[in-house]
Amino acid sequence: MDKEILELLKEMQKDIKDLKVGQGRLEEGQHRLETGQSKLEEGQQKIRMLLEELEPKNANRHLELKESIKELRKDVNNVEIITSSNWNDIAKLKSIK
Repeated sequence: MDKEILELLKEMQKDIKDLKVGQGRLEEGQHRLETGQSKLEEGQQKIRMLLEELEPKNANRHLELKESIKELRKDVNNVEIITSSNWNDIAKLKSIK
């Protein structure tokens, strides 16, 4: 009987040791997860700051592009008018010959 109790105690000690090792691994894993989460939160904060900086810049770029497009439209319009005038002049010159 004493031998059986001793065996049970040894098994319990081994099980407790295994549980402590497992708990240690879990704590290490939890620490790594917490560290990773902290790094992710820092990264998200940096991204937020970059986005906040980009918002006004993009708005300004949008306005600049809009103005450039208006100017290009005017230029294309002028080219069309001049081309039309040139065609008229060419037609007149041909009719004179």
